[in-house]
Amino acid sequence: MVNQQTQEKYAELALRTGVNLQKGQALMINAPIEGADFTKIVVRKAYELGAKDVHINWVDDELTLLKYENSPDEVITNYPEWKVKLHDTFAEDGAAVLNIRSTNPDLLKDIDPSRVAKANKAAAEAMVNFRKYTMNDKIPWSIISIPSGDWAQKIFPDKSQEDAVDSLWEAILKIVRVDQSDPIAAWEAHNATLKTAREVLNDRNYKKLIFKAPGTDLEMELPEGHIWRGGSAVAETGVTFNPNMPTEEVFSMPHKNGVNGTVASTKPLNYGGSLIDQFSLTFKDGKVVDFKAKQGEEVLKHLLESDEGARRLGEIALVPHESPVSQSGLIFYNTLFDENASCHIALGKAYPTNLDGGSAMNLDELDKHGVNDSLIHVDFMIGSEKMDIDGLKADGTTEAVFRNGTWALNVKGE
Repeated sequence: MVNQQTQEKYAELALRTGVNLQKGQALMINAPIEGADFTKIVVRKAYELGAKDVHINWVDDELTLLKYENSPDEVITNYPEWKVKLHDTFAEDGAAVLNIRSTNPDLLKDIDPSRVAKANKAAAEAMVNFRKYTMNDKIPWSIISIPSGDWAQKIFPDKSQEDAVDSLWEAILKIVRVDQSDPIAAWEAHNATLKTAREVLNDRNYKKLIFKAPGTDLEMELPEGHIWRGGSAVAETGVTFNPNMPTEEVFSMPHKNGVNGTVASTKPLNYGGSLIDQFSLTFKDGKVVDFKAKQGEEVLKHLLESDEGARRLGEIALVPHESPVSQSGLIFYNTLFDENASCHIALGKAYPTNLDGGSAMNLDELDKHGVNDSLIHVDFMIGSEKMDIDGLKADGTTEAVFRNGTWALNVKGE
């Protein structure tokens, strides 16, 4: 079992680099009950850093499953108003939000996908206002993960649960740089590297990206005024934070009507407690017009039917194949990790911060710029060591952006 000193380093990294908690600021934590010991360390550290209040929303996989198995549809599809008010109250107060994830990827595999889809849609509709705070970087927020027994054994099926948890702790701590003597300094250096990469892409200002890989032949227009981001972000208050830990990506948005061709997944997608695997999507004028999946096709169907924007893309993220997550050789069945092993795209809502002035625009203005809107935002992995990407420049010429899964551009500032 990982020792308490190491867990304290991880907790401090999440608070100081993840949400960058400020003195006098409130903190909301969403955490698994199985991770109570680690969460208590985070809470203690938060108060030591000067938090004025720390509130925990506990999640329990077993109770979640029992509810899906036994509650009627009117309960599943009714997202409680008190939960909405709770989140909105903390957001309006400028709180930081830390999400600690460790969900079993097979949790809901035997539940009717339509019930899960209805519940997800109800939650998304209810939390529209709160999501504005996070997707527009109005408040600092971050996502980290810790092991759970079921999740660890999914990744390491040949090990006992205890050994699997130990192995997953080791993998997570290495990938998020907690194994280094000064993780916070290591993240400062890493954020500087990602900043250089996004600046190179912003200078290029590509009109279109062209993706080629086994099963993938896709052209993606980028909106005028699009912005590449990655690594740290800056909240409205001027506080720098890291939304995802780990993160190895630089990301922007496609034009909602400008995606054409077919793209194939390269890693399983854990969506709503069910896995979708070996799937492909075909786009015409930005919209998914055909899809298939070897596993979870019914789940994918319900995902695409969430609303009109669910069939269009909201994000494109570039991740070199040599990222620490990829080099671990593990499939995590967890999007936070798997998306940082591979180039990926997201169905659904785009981040307004990926458009110049987008955070100040209303939905109609964003739509006119080609920015997709949806109740969902679901990343899935399309990259591999066989991925080639070309960028179309304003003068009509193209140049290599990725070759064989890694950067063909000099993004290191050397």
